[in-house]
Amino acid sequence: ALAAMPFLVLGVSISAAIAAFVPMGFLPRLLPDRPALAVPVAAVAGAALPGCECGSVPIARRLVSRGAPAAAALTFLLSAPAINPIVMVATAVAFPDNPEVVAARFLASLLAATAVGLVWARFGREELLGRARRHHGHEGRPLSVLASTAQHDLLQAGGFLIVGAATAATLQTAVPRSVLDTVADSGALSVLALAGLAVLMAICSEADAFVAASLTQFSLTSRLAFMVVGPMVDVKLVALQAGTFGTRFAIRFAPLTLAAAVGSSILVGWWLL
Repeated sequence: ALAAMPFLVLGVSISAAIAAFVPMGFLPRLLPDRPALAVPVAAVAGAALPGCECGSVPIARRLVSRGAPAAAALTFLLSAPAINPIVMVATAVAFPDNPEVVAARFLASLLAATAVGLVWARFGREELLGRARRHHGHEGRPLSVLASTAQHDLLQAGGFLIVGAATAATLQTAVPRSVLDTVADSGALSVLALAGLAVLMAICSEADAFVAASLTQFSLTSRLAFMVVGPMVDVKLVALQAGTFGTRFAIRFAPLTLAAAVGSSILVGWWLL
C-alpha cells in the first residue's frame, strides 16, 4: 500500500485538477462521438499518464462525472497503467535480451483495453456507473475545489487501497513457489496460473516486469499474461473499483477485463513470442 500511495496521490491530484479547472462539457468534446472511435482514442491516450493502476481509477471516475463516455473512460482506466512510458522502459530493462516482449506487452495491453471498452459500449449498463455520475458538490474558487476534491477522493480511495493491499499480502503468503514450478510446463494452464498469480500478488505496473523476468521456468507468453493482467485486474484494484464505482460494477467489470487480458496475451504471444 505504501508503494502504491504516491501513484494514488498523483491520480487523485489529476482528478481534482480536472474537477477544478475543466468545464463540464469540455472532455466529451475532445472525443469522437462514436464509441467505436472514442474507445481506441482513449486507449492510446492512456500512454500519456505516468503512474500505476491506483492512480487511473480516480481519473476515470472524474472523466465519467464530467460527461465523458463511460466506455472511453474505462478504456483509459485500463490502458494508462499498462502502456505508459515508465512501464515500457521498465519492461525493456527487465527483458534486455527479448525486445519483442516490450512490443508484445504494448500490443496485448492496448488490445485488451480496447476490447473491454468496445464491449462496455455495446453491453454496459449505465446505472452501474450512477455513483460516478453524481456530482460531489465541491463548489467555490478553483484552488478551493482542488483541495476539497483531492481530500475527498484520497480518503475514499485510500481506504479501499489499504483493504486490497492487505488482502494481496495475505494471499501472497498462501501461494508456495512449489505450486508454480508444478504448472510451469503445463501449456495453457501455465498462462492461467500466472494470470491468477498477477491477480493475487497485486504488484504495481512499474515493477511487475522484473517479477515476470524472474519467473524463468515459465514461457514468455505466460509471463506476458502476468504483465498484461496485473495492471488491469488485481485484488487491490478490484477493491478500489468497488469503492469508486460500486460493487455491482466491479463484479461485472473485473471478469470481463480478465478474460480480455488473458485472451489478448495468448493471441499476441502466439504471434510475436
